[in-house]
Amino acid sequence: MNLLCGVLGVIFTLLFPDGVKTGFLLMGAAAVFDFLDGFAARKLGAYSEIGKELDSLCDMVSFGVLPSVMMVTTMALKRGEVKFFCFIPVIIAIFSALRLAKFNTDTRQKETFLGLATPACAMLCGSLCYNACAVPYGNISFLSGTLWFIPVLSVILSALLVSEIPMFSLKAAYPKASPAHMGRISFFTIVAIIAVMVAVMGLNWSVIVLMTFSAYILINLVFHAFPSTRGLGVE
Repeated sequence: MNLLCGVLGVIFTLLFPDGVKTGFLLMGAAAVFDFLDGFAARKLGAYSEIGKELDSLCDMVSFGVLPSVMMVTTMALKRGEVKFFCFIPVIIAIFSALRLAKFNTDTRQKETFLGLATPACAMLCGSLCYNACAVPYGNISFLSGTLWFIPVLSVILSALLVSEIPMFSLKAAYPKASPAHMGRISFFTIVAIIAVMVAVMGLNWSVIVLMTFSAYILINLVFHAFPSTRGLGVE
């Protein structure tokens, strides 16, 4: 179901007028199926090598290819033309493949990630593209049509995907005194504040998703940058 949503998301993004918005909704559905798959595996103890590989192959389409296609399409739509710079977001798909291969062979990433997880990267890209199309005269829409914003963001996200920066998992259980637990508490607090602010200001709901995953990245970068909070359980 994860893979099916990813493939349909790519098709809708490329073929239909409002396809970018549908593509993001399908990406969200893929993320739900991806979570349920892992949840069921943990509860049932149903782990296998083929399941691990199949999960990554599905993620490559839904959280690697789909966000790349959405970013390329959004920039081209906002600029009204397809130029070389519009294709720079394709690197997200390439670095997502590297990230997934690295994750599958790295024994250090059992509970805490090293580098940005592909679903988090994809949801940030997808919510940005959705907002740019749903709010055509907003600031995000304007930035998405510039020559630099989406390409620069794509390069930054690609670097984070394969970085060695520890990033806490939203699913793993951490000791209460650990930096990872503190980071996660800070994250959920900020998400609650974001949701209230978006509701009060009457902004499009996609801003919640966009700011949530932006906050996730920033919190992890802050925890990594300062020695007193460095090390989220990964040596």
